[in-house]
Amino acid sequence: MSFQNWSSISDKTLAIVMGGGAGSRLFPLTKERSKPAVPLGGKCRIVDIAVSNCINSGLRGIYVLTQFNSVSLHRHIQATYKFDVFSHAFVEILAAQQTPTGERWYQGTADAVRQNLRDFLNAPYEHFIILSGDQLYRMDFRDMLKQHIETGSDLTIATTPVSRRDAPGFGIMHSDDERRIYEFVEKPKDPAVLEPLRIGKALLGKMGKPADAELYQASMGIYIFNRQALVDALDNQYVDFGKHVIPEQIHKSKVSAYIFEGYWEDIGTIRSFFDANLALAQTVPPFNFFDSAAPIYTHPRFLPASKINSAQLREAVVSDGCVITDATIERAVIGIRSVVENGSVLRSCIMMGADYFDNEHVRQAGEPALGVGRHCRIENAIIDKNARIGDNVVINPAGKPENFDGDNFFVRDGIVVIPKNAVIPSGTVI
Repeated sequence: MSFQNWSSISDKTLAIVMGGGAGSRLFPLTKERSKPAVPLGGKCRIVDIAVSNCINSGLRGIYVLTQFNSVSLHRHIQATYKFDVFSHAFVEILAAQQTPTGERWYQGTADAVRQNLRDFLNAPYEHFIILSGDQLYRMDFRDMLKQHIETGSDLTIATTPVSRRDAPGFGIMHSDDERRIYEFVEKPKDPAVLEPLRIGKALLGKMGKPADAELYQASMGIYIFNRQALVDALDNQYVDFGKHVIPEQIHKSKVSAYIFEGYWEDIGTIRSFFDANLALAQTVPPFNFFDSAAPIYTHPRFLPASKINSAQLREAVVSDGCVITDATIERAVIGIRSVVENGSVLRSCIMMGADYFDNEHVRQAGEPALGVGRHCRIENAIIDKNARIGDNVVINPAGKPENFDGDNFFVRDGIVVIPKNAVIPSGTVI
């Protein structure tokens, strides 16, 4: 992209990544970690997506705001994102804290930024880009910043076109043909309310879409504020950007839409997380981790190459340090240091792997080995890190409620989740 004085603009732009609240929709994956720290794609964490997009866009000042179950996320950020001491680049954590002016935990996204505003304003940043920490996408923020500056907007909101069927699940923006937003409706369910929010024919033409396309602009939760616009927008007690701040700013300042037409997925629920991960195993996945021009960065672990012994694999992503022996794996994501023993079958599964090899751990008497044992049948399941599954175990959500809490397992959105550090004895049927 040709953008004059980009170096100067990037130096004056601060990225703020929302580190997530309790992450209840991703429970039990968030039982012991924050939402952005949940493993993704075999070897990454969800937060790596937002931070990598910033780095690939030339943004070198990045804060991650954290609060809930944040130890794992802190360790990952500190171990992964290191810049040389001669640059001004940083990825730093701002944890919720008590100050002379506030003693509350973050009450929402806007409140989190407000509580840290004095730190953000200490440097001469002119633009602030606010990002969610639980989305899967690849975006060059330079394009969004370019439009933001050229249109003279106070606030630019990234939107993505969605169908009529999907629109009720999002905050829907309505803009004119020049992309200026003048209406916002949160999750419109009434068809009479939804219909007037359709993208107009002229704007559809600019997007290269058919004039009769039924598309709507869904907010992606990605915002660019000018410095004074951010100060003014937070001069109140509103706690959330999407629910409170954005609707008010539409009527008080110049707010524009940046329409993003690439792949984007909110992976804040078990079902969306499960589907997005398994999509990575497709022959041509919708999100490409193999893009060398815009890589996704994560913690370098220096693990050995994986070892496959007479296994059958179809549509599978296998990470570093795995040992798979005479097993059948179909449509699955296999995380780092995973072990799958002979005769086992995994179909439509996410196996997050382990934080250590089994020989680094003193196993309790009668405890199964780390990973999946012999002759297991596992389908439509997420196996969290460090799980120990014995021999002849059957795991399948068939015949169970959509949401159910069992003995050392959970069912969420019709998917069985084996929690972190779980021990499933041999012969168990779930």
